[in-house]
Amino acid sequence: MIKVQIQDNHALLEEQHVRLLEELVATAARILNLGEGEISITLVNEEEIRELNRQYRNKDRPTDVLSFPMYEAEEWPQVLKTGEYLMLGDIIISVPRARAQAKELGHSFERELGFLLVHGLLHLVGYDHQDEESAQRMFQKQEDILSAHRLFR
Repeated sequence: MIKVQIQDNHALLEEQHVRLLEELVATAARILNLGEGEISITLVNEEEIRELNRQYRNKDRPTDVLSFPMYEAEEWPQVLKTGEYLMLGDIIISVPRARAQAKELGHSFERELGFLLVHGLLHLVGYDHQDEESAQRMFQKQEDILSAHRLFR
């Protein structure tokens, strides 16, 4: 089981959305065959994510989600084999950006929030989208997890 720590200093989410994040992490952990561990999720506004994006990625603009993994992608196969407690890392989600994107894309806020969480989580466990093949693999896994949790477009 993955322990989920959620920090929402601005009270950006209702309790039902916090539960959604916790439950979705459990669904993803089951599908990804993750053992015991923990993850940190921080919910921020546009100004905060812009500053983090500028500071850590040298991109002075807001974004929707940032991931800060504890392990490099190439380390994951060995990390999973150990069966030890996993410190997955941190996911930062811009709640205002998630709301805006849900509206732009014509689906629910819950779907967009879930998409951003799963996208960030997959980055924590070694998935990426640097080339077409890795992007296809990552995006398929995202859809598998979201569909298993019944978060459809």
